Amino acid sequence: MPIENVKHGDYIVELRPGTSLYKEVTAPQAGAFGARDLGGLNFSLGWSFLTQPFLMVADAHAHDFGQVLFFLGGDPNNVVDFDAEIEMGLGGNIEVITYPACVRIPAGLMHGPLNIKAVKRPLVFIDVTLSPGPSIRPVPPGSARK
Repeated sequence: MPIENVKHGDYIVELRPGTSLYKEVTAPQAGAFGARDLGGLNFSLGWSFLTQPFLMVADAHAHDFGQVLFFLGGDPNNVVDFDAEIEMGLGGNIEVITYPACVRIPAGLMHGPLNIKAVKRPLVFIDVTLSPGPSIRPVPPGSARK
């Protein structure tokens, strides 16, 4: 089930859990989207708890908006306790992330693939887009939830 938040007036949105497009993401997700939840604001956020490796994005692509990705340890009392390996394409180079990180993706920058290579301890993935909607890209074959 996609995220269906509930508006409480003009300024407050009750966050409701949703289900990921990826079968490997089994925990409920949360998010808020500018067009639907935030009065057309050029801001959207998706929050996911990752517990296993998988290919999140197969191909390089670019957006006409900025994006910021966060990779944090899954313990809310110690978000810098991070034990995972992520490979991410940025501007034609593959970067390896093995530490808590914030990744800035300017509008127009080719990025991808995004491969969660190893997860020794769960991690939190936060995807922020400076757009009224989420970052949409094809789910790699074999990863889509049925």
